Amino acid sequence: MTAHQPIHPPEQVQFQRSELNAILRLYGRMVAAGEWRDYGISALRDVAIFSVFRRTAEQPMYRIEKRPKLAARQGQYSVIGMDGRILRRGHDLQQVLRVLERKLIRPVD
Repeated sequence: MTAHQPIHPPEQVQFQRSELNAILRLYGRMVAAGEWRDYGISALRDVAIFSVFRRTAEQPMYRIEKRPKLAARQGQYSVIGMDGRILRRGHDLQQVLRVLERKLIRPVD
């Protein structure tokens, strides 16, 4: 007889509480400004994703991603637009989120 090792599902990447708090603070301000209306969170094997929607049935306007494997290189955090372009990437989540905060501050006509 051979001993069987327990089968563990692959670990998932998740946002830590402090990361989620920073994202949700921004989300709350954007909802109050009428820009965003819904969100979704995915915890996958290699990436955690916070998706932002204007309407529930649409594809996400923005994706805030955490990819720990990129931490030593260009940074584990990124904001990706609807078209798939990376709007900002970096090691500091607060700095990366600033690309979305600028969208709150609009010039008055």
